[in-house]
Amino acid sequence: MRERNAVRRCPWVDPGKPEYVDYHDKEWGVPVHDDRLLFEFLTLEAAQAGLSWYTVLRKRENYRAAFDRFDPAKVARYGGRKVRELLADPGIIRNRAKILAAIENARRFLEIQEEFGSFDAYIWKFVDGRPIVNEIRELSDYRANSRESDALSGDLRRRGFKFVGSTICYAHMQATGMVNDHTVSCFRRREIIGGYS
Repeated sequence: MRERNAVRRCPWVDPGKPEYVDYHDKEWGVPVHDDRLLFEFLTLEAAQAGLSWYTVLRKRENYRAAFDRFDPAKVARYGGRKVRELLADPGIIRNRAKILAAIENARRFLEIQEEFGSFDAYIWKFVDGRPIVNEIRELSDYRANSRESDALSGDLRRRGFKFVGSTICYAHMQATGMVNDHTVSCFRRREIIGGYS
């Protein structure tokens, strides 16, 4: 028991939820530069709107299967039949607006890839290509948005993206390591910072 208590994690992690612990310990806050994974997180963060991240996390594998492993080129081609199929899929969040947003966002995502060479090149410019490292000490220190997430949200909306409010964008930035919001006492904070080039 003492050994388990020796591992210090961020205060939002519920140790009784293995998926949460695994996500925190392996993914959250690690810089992502792979376009497909960036699209996956963007889609999942939008699906989360009004719900808990844990709800979405538990459905993640179902989403990967339903959305062609988050290949934006395939998702961008979805039509009415596929929308009906997704609305009937109990493994995902069956919200028409969110499903339609995922398809529209895939189309806009491809436009950004065409313009910038990659979505990665586009999105990381909002943090000047380097993660922002915050000094989080307790749960009350976490913020819902930032100047950078406001700018990202505004630009994505201007380009036609849906479900990309500043709070969703900030959550996306945390998830993909654009922002390192691991608490100063969390074992992952130092590990991730050590991986910055």
